[in-house]
Amino acid sequence: MPELRIVLLGLSITSSWGNGHATNFRGLVRSLAGRGHDVLFLERDVPWYAEHRDLPRPPWGRTELYGSVEELAERWHEELREAELLVVGSYVPEGVAVAELVLERARGVVAFYDLDTPVTLAALERAECEYLTPELAGRFDLYLSFTGGPILRRLEQRFGVRRARAFHCFVDPGAYAPVEVEERYAVGYLGTYGADRQPALERLLLAPARTSPELAFAVAGPQYPAEIEWPANVERIEHLPPPAHPEFYGSQRFTLNVTRADMRRWGFSPSVRLFEAAACGVPVISDSWEGLHRFFVPGREILVEDTLSRLEALSPDEARAIGDRARRRVLGEHTADHRADELEAHVAALAGAPAG
Repeated sequence: MPELRIVLLGLSITSSWGNGHATNFRGLVRSLAGRGHDVLFLERDVPWYAEHRDLPRPPWGRTELYGSVEELAERWHEELREAELLVVGSYVPEGVAVAELVLERARGVVAFYDLDTPVTLAALERAECEYLTPELAGRFDLYLSFTGGPILRRLEQRFGVRRARAFHCFVDPGAYAPVEVEERYAVGYLGTYGADRQPALERLLLAPARTSPELAFAVAGPQYPAEIEWPANVERIEHLPPPAHPEFYGSQRFTLNVTRADMRRWGFSPSVRLFEAAACGVPVISDSWEGLHRFFVPGREILVEDTLSRLEALSPDEARAIGDRARRRVLGEHTADHRADELEAHVAALAGAPAG
């Protein structure tokens, strides 16, 4: 399709600390810029990301920081007005004001990119969403949803969203691939602490660790409360930047995928970590949720629940074959290029539609 001027306003592309948005934005910008599109990513400069920037200068497109909505309006007025596609992400600081500004200034297609759809929907229904309102949700030309399935119809019927479309997470195969390293852990987990995820982490990793003291386990990610009692054979890693993820996955016999409560409730919500782990060829043990079979065939491309039985029953060759099949599935359906294809198709279908 013709080259587009694209402006993305997202939570963060420069820092992956405590969020899964960064790797999604990095892969998407890389793919879009590689196709010749003029991509500008605008990120709010906040202290907690400034202190943990693992990619301060992304090499694809342009990335610029802004300090306030007022600065955004004044400094980037022309770019907001002239872009053929503007995308506002979930959890952007002062997201309501940012969305109102973009919808007011834009002449092109305006999309909301929700990387947290079930959480957003729950917050909207409680009238407690900090980055979106029901009125704003209905003004976007396109609603790109991290979650597919029934939630799309709910958004359209309950909040007047015009075009809710599944836009699942994905992997950048240039950044996530198998790494040959020595096995260090029987099971590992990579994810920021979440109170609603902790019971599943306890069931699928910590409890097996306590009953198998001869095996090594690992949990990597920030914000875990100090009062958690970790078994002696569970290594805690506070933060791993994305370039270190493949080696971490490669050092595990199995890796664990745990889903937030709101995502489990609606289903059809594969996380970016799930696709990244699969792209690294490591067999994944996941908690169970509706729609999982749409992305991986249970027992053949992914394992569901019951960590200890997997450790005891599967030979290394059988486990490796599961990981290999999952990798092929991800590379065939869930890469940054696949999502860029989808985004271009949506924009082409909306060509000429009024913004807001």
